[in-house]
Amino acid sequence: MNNAAKTVAALVLCLGVGFLAGGAWWSRNAPDPKAASGVRRILYYHDPMHPAYKSDKPGIAPDCGMQLEPVYSDEEGAAGPSDGSVAPPGTVRISAEKQQLIGVRVEEVRQADREETVRTLGRVAADEARLYKVNSGAEGLIREVYSATTGSKVKKEEVLATYFTPDSVTYRTQQNYLNLLGVKGDTQLAEFAKDTLALAGLSEAQITEMARTRKLTSTYRITSPVTGIVLARNVSPDQRFDKGFEFYRIADLTSVWVVASVFENDARLLRSAGGATVRYLGRTFPTRMSGVLPEFDPNTRALKVRLEVANADYALRPDMFVDVEFKVKVRAVMLAPVNAVLDTGLRKAVFVDRGNGFFEPRRVQTGARLGDSVIITSGLTPGEKIVVSGNFLIDSESRMQLAAAPAGARDPVCGMHLDSSKPARHQATHNGTTYNFCSESCKSKFVANPAKYAAKQGDE
Repeated sequence: MNNAAKTVAALVLCLGVGFLAGGAWWSRNAPDPKAASGVRRILYYHDPMHPAYKSDKPGIAPDCGMQLEPVYSDEEGAAGPSDGSVAPPGTVRISAEKQQLIGVRVEEVRQADREETVRTLGRVAADEARLYKVNSGAEGLIREVYSATTGSKVKKEEVLATYFTPDSVTYRTQQNYLNLLGVKGDTQLAEFAKDTLALAGLSEAQITEMARTRKLTSTYRITSPVTGIVLARNVSPDQRFDKGFEFYRIADLTSVWVVASVFENDARLLRSAGGATVRYLGRTFPTRMSGVLPEFDPNTRALKVRLEVANADYALRPDMFVDVEFKVKVRAVMLAPVNAVLDTGLRKAVFVDRGNGFFEPRRVQTGARLGDSVIITSGLTPGEKIVVSGNFLIDSESRMQLAAAPAGARDPVCGMHLDSSKPARHQATHNGTTYNFCSESCKSKFVANPAKYAAKQGDE
């Protein structure tokens, strides 16, 4: 073979190898006609309640008689929750695209100490130990009324009004008191007569003046027993009154009560309260929590907590409303955002992210609310992730799925609805109660730990 022939043969060989390599590359990288036309490729079929069962053909699961569902190539690995466990009823799967569309956001539940402020309203009230009522010791007639009115500040022994009484007993008591003054051996009788005059309405200053002048009086002075604020005035000139009539009510407001209403859930936190703060118009007042136990108000279903507040300048008056803050410390609690908890009134639930796009409804028990969070007392464990945004739409889809489930009892292990019209093939008895199962594997789990699953079914 000459050189020209050898060259032609080598060129043909190179072209052949090139065509073979190009064909192999094209077969590996050419687009799938089904994918290009929008048809998803099915990898296999599985039992949605028992993802471990797989089949290359559609049909009915042999263990529980449930319709097999396809698993597509773009869903591979998402045949069930990422932990491999069985999804309970109501669990829904939402693709990543749909999660983004409806705004699903999850957060991890953590257990930690927390310091929080419980805020509420308080009402100012007079301290009962500093409240004085000025009453009549006999019937009579008001003569003069001075300038002090409701809300006025008065001093101790300040004359508020005068009155006349025709009570003859009072006059005889005055005479007896004057006769006993200075008589040796009759000190106790003199003190008794003095107390009787005070009971009739004479002030300490008026009794002292009578002893000094040795004159009887027909005009009684109504004086303030303390420096304070007039809360009520019930007198007017020429007014007739009976014995026991209340002339004035006066309060010493240098220290007042603030009664704060705290709801029952929040009241449990007050056991760990480090103190309270009272604010009014931007001003903070010194406060001490009273040792008196809170009272329960049946109308508002709240506990009334009493605070003692220093009020030297009378800035706080009875029936004013003030802001109250309690500083509380709670230890080792699980907190969830308030928006994460769905409350129907009969039950409270959250949606737990089980991985691979699966969201499981979980019943929880809640405690007190701390700001925008609520204490989770049961139903969750630290480290689990819950839906905090978009859970209402997930709940709607979960409810529709449950509504479409066939009527009948539930498998206590996996929670699957069992068709009561079909004969039970897998059964077990515990404490005299017979339980039905969708498969032999669920029955085996129940037999291994019947108390766990029987209690679970009883809670539903």
